Amino acid sequence: MIPTRKRIFILIFLIVTLGLLLRILLFPQPLLVSKEEPNYRRASGGAPLPVLVTVFYEALCPDSKYFITKQLLPAYKVAAPIMEVQLVPYGKAHTTTDDEGKLIFDCQHGPTECQANTYHACAAEVIDDPLIRLEVVNCMIRDNRIPKDAMQKCAKQYNVENIDLIQKCFDSDHGSELMKLNGDATHALRPPVKFIPTITIDGSQGRQESILKDLLSEVCKATGGSEAAKRICKKP
Repeated sequence: MIPTRKRIFILIFLIVTLGLLLRILLFPQPLLVSKEEPNYRRASGGAPLPVLVTVFYEALCPDSKYFITKQLLPAYKVAAPIMEVQLVPYGKAHTTTDDEGKLIFDCQHGPTECQANTYHACAAEVIDDPLIRLEVVNCMIRDNRIPKDAMQKCAKQYNVENIDLIQKCFDSDHGSELMKLNGDATHALRPPVKFIPTITIDGSQGRQESILKDLLSEVCKATGGSEAAKRICKKP
């Protein structure tokens, strides 16, 4: 025989369980669906992050030069509040190591381009201000025939105080390490790089033809509906 107190407890438990089941069956709760915006990434709290534009390019490539000077810098000057730029100078280069483990780079436009790519990579790391960083890179890529002179001239033109750090980066193994990382990132692109420059927006290659011709419009399409994006992307 089950004690009376225990029978009462079991009965109460069964009644409560049955009540919960009936409530679920008769009054189903709507599922909590996370409504992700299709065109931009979210930060914690739901605030839209800047659109990340990553530029895979070469310092002596005419198409890279055109894109940076005619599309990237002008777009950033208009859309800096909604746009973040990552520079990856490497292009169609190849990385090997010699018998002593030293990194060796073979660039599409020869050794001068390897030097220029390294100066670009070092400048991109050393210069904190994103607009000045782009201004310096834009200046260098206009005339990279003597990469060291281009770096010094352009850094001075935009009042970069730590020019010596850029040179130290270039002269040390760190510059080569940056180049290797850029190469790894370039080779990891899917689909693989066929044309330089290749641009990704929030990690997607999307419509390259449209991006190369009108970067600002493509950035605006990727922003979502933030107030900053509405102000910047408003058609005249």
